Amino acid sequence: MLSTGLPQGAVPKLERPGPLRDRVYEALLELITTRALQPGQHLVESELAGHLGVSRQPVREALQRLNTEGWVDLRPAQGAFVHEPTEEEADQLLTVRTLLEAEAARLAAANATKEGIDALYDLLHQGMRAVAADDVDAAVVLNARFHAKVMELAGNAVLAELAAQVDRRVRWYYTPVARQRGHQSWIEHKDMIGAIEDGDEQLATRLMREHTEHTRRSYHARQQP
Repeated sequence: MLSTGLPQGAVPKLERPGPLRDRVYEALLELITTRALQPGQHLVESELAGHLGVSRQPVREALQRLNTEGWVDLRPAQGAFVHEPTEEEADQLLTVRTLLEAEAARLAAANATKEGIDALYDLLHQGMRAVAADDVDAAVVLNARFHAKVMELAGNAVLAELAAQVDRRVRWYYTPVARQRGHQSWIEHKDMIGAIEDGDEQLATRLMREHTEHTRRSYHARQQP
């Protein structure tokens, strides 16, 4: 365990090329999104710089940007801390997600091709294997890919852009309940694929709305650490 509380192997390698501050920002955001850096955790510039193999300046710049975007709280005379989302924040975000995803499912049912359906089934099988192996990290990633694929099949660029803006926060909120949702979540995905494959827009909409509402309720009902 590193001094900042990061699990061994959790620190991503910084990709090159690209501005260093952007790469540090992406690395820290990924650590926050996956909860390798936990809500409320103190972020020490020098330690983060050491883990990432960079100077403190790009870390400071990244923390400022993350503060502006609501991922990090900068407290006078105390330093930087991972933001602790309120129940209201989570509820608002996940409610918006339900609206976007339900419309995406409807459009996917109207527009999906056989190739697109096959891609959804492939993600379903991968997700089921991840759950069976109790690989929560993989299950979270595959869940995000599944929903992104449905959004892609919807064929609405504006809807996709809006969904992309909330995607990382959805992952942030989904991670604590991923194990709890587990197998049931992928059963719901399977039913959803069936509705999309049948071109049943009404059923696809209802199933997606119920699916995302289950996640929202699970988040609020989760056991607090």
